[in-house]
Amino acid sequence: MHVTITAVGPDNRGLADPIVHYAAMAGANIHEIQMYDHDSERQFAMLVRMEWPADAEPVATLRQRMQDIGRAKGLTIRTWSRDEHDRPPRLAICTTHRTETPLALLRDIRDRRLRATPAVMIGNRDACRGIAEQFDVPFECIGDAKGEPDNARFTELIDQHEVDYVILARYMRILPARLCWEFAGGRIINLHHGLLPSFPGPQPYADAYARRMLTFGATAHFIVPELDAGNQTIHQETFSVLPGTSLEEVIRLGQSDNEPRCLSEGVRRVVDREVALHFHRVVRIR
Repeated sequence: MHVTITAVGPDNRGLADPIVHYAAMAGANIHEIQMYDHDSERQFAMLVRMEWPADAEPVATLRQRMQDIGRAKGLTIRTWSRDEHDRPPRLAICTTHRTETPLALLRDIRDRRLRATPAVMIGNRDACRGIAEQFDVPFECIGDAKGEPDNARFTELIDQHEVDYVILARYMRILPARLCWEFAGGRIINLHHGLLPSFPGPQPYADAYARRMLTFGATAHFIVPELDAGNQTIHQETFSVLPGTSLEEVIRLGQSDNEPRCLSEGVRRVVDREVALHFHRVVRIR
């Protein structure tokens, strides 16, 4: 059974050894190990991706052993397997202002084009609460009056709702590095409203328009701690306009149609196990 373990906490000596030792001694086939040691923050983060002998020891038991190690070492350790439960993957759909992309995801789930369960909708603004209520999805606002999110609450909700994948559906806040590491290994999918790597940043439509582009697009990609790094692209959608089209019309076309289509297809590819993230690179599984 494919299992991903992440560990995050204050840096110290001997943090990785007990995790790797336990997995190896239990007969796991370790495919990938990544470790981050950020001296300036004294922050340790680790990811282990492996094939776990679930017939010999259930994932639930492995999770308990990892939690024991976490308590002893001062680490937050998560043990996740897509295959642990016989059910569709559970999604946390994260939003800010725009309603088009979360609405597209919920419609695709309702119409069975996307084989997943919307476990919760999380917003740093209340703009999408009505959509969540329309589809009977719990809505949680984690933003203050200025829209600044409570990231500790964000993490709690993901755990509470047993979320498999976190979908940033035009969630217009940068996730802190710790949160990215806690759910690393291809569990966070973002929609960037521009073509990566050419147009990163907060205003990709305007940037492309300033360069006289006639083709615009959006990118669905896995999140890693580097913002819009570009090497984790799952899917891209484009549209073209005639010369002389205004920037306002370009943005309208992108937000109303192209972005929702891009994110829905990107999520579908992950949910249907067509692609996955290995060593910070997207690989085709089938």
